[in-house]
Amino acid sequence: MYFVYILQSLKDGKLYTGYTNDLKRRFFEYNSGLIKITKWRRPFKLIFYEAFLNQQDATAREKYFKSLYGSKERKRIVKEFLGKNK
Repeated sequence: MYFVYILQSLKDGKLYTGYTNDLKRRFFEYNSGLIKITKWRRPFKLIFYEAFLNQQDATAREKYFKSLYGSKERKRIVKEFLGKNK
């Protein structure tokens, strides 16, 4: 199983999108500072994730979220999440 996820930094609100085959491990890596590029933006909260049966579908979805049209959908998802969790 593969997962596409959206994380939000609680420090500055910045969003991060990626994919992994172990969501719990990856979330732990972000919050433990093991991901060098985001180490200074800890802690993170998980905003959204989707599960896929194969890596190709997960990487295609991640790539879509990072595209112009996909970033609009990603912003909508985050706005919806933040609206429900005020």
